[in-house]
Amino acid sequence: TVHTDDGPVEGVVGQTAIHLRDRGENGSYADISEQYVDVGADSGDAARELVDVGDPITLDADRRELSGDRLAARGMDNRVGTWAAAEGFRRAVADDPAATVYAVSTVQEEIGLKGAAMVGFDLHPDAVVAADVTHATDHPDVPGGKRNGVELGGGPVVARGSANHPRLVEAARTVAAEADLPVQLQAAGSSTGTDADAFYTARGGIPSLNVGLPNRYMHTPVEVVDLADLDAAADLLAGIAADADGFAPFAVDL
Repeated sequence: TVHTDDGPVEGVVGQTAIHLRDRGENGSYADISEQYVDVGADSGDAARELVDVGDPITLDADRRELSGDRLAARGMDNRVGTWAAAEGFRRAVADDPAATVYAVSTVQEEIGLKGAAMVGFDLHPDAVVAADVTHATDHPDVPGGKRNGVELGGGPVVARGSANHPRLVEAARTVAAEADLPVQLQAAGSSTGTDADAFYTARGGIPSLNVGLPNRYMHTPVEVVDLADLDAAADLLAGIAADADGFAPFAVDL
């Protein structure tokens, strides 16, 4: 689907039939720079009347309910993070927390963490929890050296290391234990790959934590999540917000 100023225009990504490909080409796919969207126009001029340079394109994939609590759809990254933050905020408000709590949906995380950098400067929070997807590697296609132990249905993921502040890691694990919420642990290397990387270097440094939502097949046309993980993540975020004043100040003893 091409999203134009005049409304959506449907199309298909064209591929050459295997019967017409050169010998030895059958197992190959066109590089993304060589792919095109056929919108049904009979000429270049006709196509340009329908769409314009720079119109965004999304792959059309309907939501599908799989077995159990599993859900498949495009763009789970990071629609589920937005849902977890909003639902966690709603549940936190119901607990009337002593802390002032903001729920923010940032933009342009994938191309430079730009929205997070702006929000971190504008709100100047005492602490931040970034909800984003993380790789669930519990499927056969993952190379052995890339497996991280994260599974769908195992609960939200608390990352340790890198941008993740030890006090917030402790807070998340404490809330999870007291509420009997399932959580998984993940080691972060030089970065988390999430908005937490922007927040913890904003201003003079904002204590940050990445809470991950297990996601199979991330950054592919169809991703899979487990609704039980999302529900537990919302409870975890709400619990951290409700007890935030008890965890402050966010300092580490040396």
